[in-house]
Amino acid sequence: MELGGLDAAFFVVYVGQGPLTQEGYKNAYRAAVDKFEAIHWMTSELAPERIGLALTPKDVREIAKSGRRVALIGVENAYPIGLDLGNIRRFAERGARYMSLAHNGHSQFSDSNTGEIREGGMRYGGLSDLGIQAVKELNRWGVMIDLSHPSKAANLQTIKLSQAPVIASHSSARGLEENPRNMDDEQLMALKSNGGVIQAVAFRSYLNADKHSAWQIEYDEIAKEVGTEMGIEIASGRGEVRLMQPEERTKYFESIRPVIKRANELAPTISAPPVDVADFVDHIDYLVNKIGIDHVGISSDFDGGGGILGWNDADETFNVTLELVRRGYSETEIEKLWSENLLRVMETVQAVGLAIQRGNEVPDVLRH
Repeated sequence: MELGGLDAAFFVVYVGQGPLTQEGYKNAYRAAVDKFEAIHWMTSELAPERIGLALTPKDVREIAKSGRRVALIGVENAYPIGLDLGNIRRFAERGARYMSLAHNGHSQFSDSNTGEIREGGMRYGGLSDLGIQAVKELNRWGVMIDLSHPSKAANLQTIKLSQAPVIASHSSARGLEENPRNMDDEQLMALKSNGGVIQAVAFRSYLNADKHSAWQIEYDEIAKEVGTEMGIEIASGRGEVRLMQPEERTKYFESIRPVIKRANELAPTISAPPVDVADFVDHIDYLVNKIGIDHVGISSDFDGGGGILGWNDADETFNVTLELVRRGYSETEIEKLWSENLLRVMETVQAVGLAIQRGNEVPDVLRH
């Protein structure tokens, strides 16, 4: 972040979708609390002189002005909330500033976008009854609702129900790449009317799947050859890795580290062009042209493994700004894309929350 000039980032409390049982909820809650505590430890004990935790847009600006990096907290997947909606307030008190009602797999709150391609289809046809209540509680406690992983039907229902603007924390344009994780034009127009923001995501297969697939085929061949030379077995594909038990998966990834390191060194020899910053900004252009500069932002997904050529880690962040400048975006527009649009939504969502808590009518100016 320091090398790339990235001032602020959301550090994510993520727990993968598990069984919809009391034991599953209990384990997920415990795992989520561990992640909250790790982020707080980072900003209070590990490196408080270099990074601070922000709870409000004012905090973001003040910490950045001090020369430190800024950490915010997002919750990917509301699964750890369990059936106790009081946990939404508890997570907000721990610093959660956005939350998605589902991730990969249907939760107790919402269908996931993955229902389009697996899970045996959709479970609820949108939000569950509990999910409808969760939208109200997220509004009440000033937590931004994230649409990046739920299904289209759930997203449209959420937008209609929410008294505050919503966000898509890391999704791109389905009009450019047909992927259920991207938002189609109908969702984009609904998000615009709601006053929300979509953060275009630098994830290779969401930007240009065909281009990435051609590159990946060559990369996998290199990794396989390197693995054979090193005597390390490489899984035949993501499906095989997905079927591994968590402990087995951890050991596998640890075992192939030397292979990945060498394969990455050889990656520049691949003939197929990789997905790059230009492909990423193509999606920003599409979104800006479709719904306007005030409703678009920028997001990475580094831990998701989707980094692109030119922005594969935080230290390469300047390359995104450079491409925006090349395409004629003004300084004011770039500021909106990088931070101001999202901070506007965050400020509005918190104002809506305070109004609800005080029993006041939410003004129309805050609704949209």
